[in-house]
Amino acid sequence: MSLETILPYLKPIAQLITDPGISEVMVNANGTVFFQRAGVIEPFEAALEGRKVLTAVKNMARSLGKDISEASPLLDCRLPDGSRIAAAIPPATESVLLTIRKFRPHWFTLAQLVEARALPDYLANLLTEAVQGRKNILLSGGTGTGKTTFTKALVDLIPLSERLAVIEDTRELKIDHPNVFRFEARPEGRASNGEVLTSAITIRDLVRASLRHRPDRVIIGEVRGPEAFDLLDALNTGHTGSISTLHANSAEHALSRLASLAIRADSGVPHHALQCEVGDLIDLSVHVRLQDTHRFVAEVIAVQGFRPDSNRYAVTNVYRA
Repeated sequence: MSLETILPYLKPIAQLITDPGISEVMVNANGTVFFQRAGVIEPFEAALEGRKVLTAVKNMARSLGKDISEASPLLDCRLPDGSRIAAAIPPATESVLLTIRKFRPHWFTLAQLVEARALPDYLANLLTEAVQGRKNILLSGGTGTGKTTFTKALVDLIPLSERLAVIEDTRELKIDHPNVFRFEARPEGRASNGEVLTSAITIRDLVRASLRHRPDRVIIGEVRGPEAFDLLDALNTGHTGSISTLHANSAEHALSRLASLAIRADSGVPHHALQCEVGDLIDLSVHVRLQDTHRFVAEVIAVQGFRPDSNRYAVTNVYRA
């Protein structure tokens, strides 16, 4: 199953799916269509029939051994070519909702990101030293700001002699290291009658499992929940040099968010203790941003700890765009 196999059901938007310059195609439940090119979202006039979109979605799910039905109306999957499909049908939405995120065959190196004015040369050198010096890096930003692209560029700087654990919700990162193992989360699978067919495999499950396979570094594609606690635990037990991403509004907000996510693990560790751990374990917080069509590093801060008296992190501004 590849994107080309769904084209007969989506002929009105086939040109969007086959255009290599378009990274994302969005079909809304009301029938409107949008696409993203070079970071800009634009509308597209198309006469799509809801039943054909539904047929395309069900065929994709079936070919991948998944089910989408009234009992299980949400679909999140990856095609063999690396493209990501997210879909929803009633009763979760008024009609069929479909988002296609196409696989990117080309990834940028850090040097190419410098050429693209995503960051200055001296900051690239600083980040290179941080990665090779096994500093723990937290990379934040909003949706579509390039977090995965920057993560890939940083991972490429890790010495090839090291063993990497790469954990993702949906596999996106292309890792070229020879000694790497990958884990991918899985949502709970249900039959059309609501029966649970497959149990969920969470990012938290995978972080804990990864530590039994002797990784030198743990790379988490996106921290979204209680796995933040297990990430801190891994960093506490010698797995330094981690690179992880999360959604946040600034470099300092990313630190607060990591502590807030960690408390969801219900470990009994007080919030202020988790804040102190974040302050002690994260070395650099890097925030990326999208402005117009330009993705760039907006700020970088070095973290020196957490100050309970002021309820603030002790940070030094390293870079601000």
